[in-house]
Amino acid sequence: MTKTAAPLPRATSATTLDTEFRRGLGLYDSTMVVIGSMIGSGIFIVSADMARTIGSPGWLLVAWALTGALTIVGALSYGELAAMMPKAGGQYVYLREAFSPLWAFLYGWTLFLVIQTGTIAAVAVGFARYFGVLVPWIADDFYLIAPVHVSQGYALSLSTTQLVGVLLIALLTWTNTRGLEYGRIVQNVFTTAKTGALAALIVLGLLVGWNAVAAADNFGQFWAVRGASPIVPGLSATTAFGLFIAISVAQVGSLFSADAWNNITFTAGEVKEPRRNIPLSLALGTGAVIGLYLLTNLAYLATLPFDAIQHAPADRVATATLDAIFPGAGATTMAVAIMISTFGCNNGLILAGARAYYAMARDGLFFRQAGELNGEKVPSWGLALQGVWAAVLVLPRTYDPATGAYGNLYSNLLDYVVSAALIFYILTIAGVFRLRKTRADIERPYRAIGYPVVPALYIAGAATILTVLFIYRTATTWPGLIIVLLGVPVYFAWRRRGVPA
Repeated sequence: MTKTAAPLPRATSATTLDTEFRRGLGLYDSTMVVIGSMIGSGIFIVSADMARTIGSPGWLLVAWALTGALTIVGALSYGELAAMMPKAGGQYVYLREAFSPLWAFLYGWTLFLVIQTGTIAAVAVGFARYFGVLVPWIADDFYLIAPVHVSQGYALSLSTTQLVGVLLIALLTWTNTRGLEYGRIVQNVFTTAKTGALAALIVLGLLVGWNAVAAADNFGQFWAVRGASPIVPGLSATTAFGLFIAISVAQVGSLFSADAWNNITFTAGEVKEPRRNIPLSLALGTGAVIGLYLLTNLAYLATLPFDAIQHAPADRVATATLDAIFPGAGATTMAVAIMISTFGCNNGLILAGARAYYAMARDGLFFRQAGELNGEKVPSWGLALQGVWAAVLVLPRTYDPATGAYGNLYSNLLDYVVSAALIFYILTIAGVFRLRKTRADIERPYRAIGYPVVPALYIAGAATILTVLFIYRTATTWPGLIIVLLGVPVYFAWRRRGVPA
């Protein structure tokens, strides 16, 4: 009796390696993209709002630990998809292959419209605001073009802060069009520097700034809820159910601070040995950042009384921590650290985002030019389109007639899409299950750890948080869903008229 040879794993266009890019990112470079895209300014700020919502040192750390667990489990699950489909575009490709081009387009549409470009705008303005601590003429109310009201609640303006934000976007977009080597060097230098700065803040907070009174109160009454803000009228963290809702709602801040770890998947076409290095960089990068974030919050609790964390001026907890250690020098020191952090963060976001639009254009679902590489083997048109739209998002302002205060439109948009981004994370990890059935014969150099239990726990946890947000944060969740759904008619219009690159 003759034996029949087992069929070889079936190769598809989604599983073969890209050949048009230059592979210049090694494991260290890829890990720096993960870390650099995650660490922006959030970790220095969001703990104040989270502390007000949760009202307890212990539960604040639990909220951050939950974020860490979701992030690391998500990254480990993405590793299977990244090793299986090491293509430029990353998450866009995974959704296309697991479900359909429509779901992939809706992700790419939301990514370009708000998620990536809105974050780039926010990080750029964050850089400019902290630059203003060193250079006083850079200020939100120092206008080159005073607000021009386009409706009762919206205006356009150009302040010196906005100008610096736009110039930063232009600079980093230009350097990334010059080739991968430029972006790689900037990313490595600034990510290494800001990781060192965050580690220094931890060491200073835990050793030099140790406040015996604050530590005794925070760690002695670790689980005691105090000063918790109402989530909705009549509901706060003072009850068991309220605490559950508070921790879920607080995830908006911590998940946003730990977001963008998936950006390395967009650059798969430029990673050396992508089947090995992308899963490894996801695990190493997310693990390192989550560890730093938990230690940073411990440093806050060791240095500041809990009410000082809850009511830090302008929510700048890290600045208040350094001011407690070095009175009078905290603001300047922290401004420099956050400028370094936001500069490196924006470089990673700008570098990675254009690769997703490249994949969309190759499918005929985005501007054709975005699917072309320049002489340096980078998608310069995609970078330019992303940069222009991110710069445009810097200019619109929200306006509150009751107080006369101006806000930023991109801040509202980012609030709207936190829940939308969570939907796409859940869908992508659900894609691991679907592809195990529909593409069982494709080679998987890495398999998700703990499958099926661990990925299923991510879906269950993220879906629970999402449900709470849709019920208790309707003003910032339903508009995000509308932004996603607006992409449906755009998809069918582009599908009829679009030409693959």
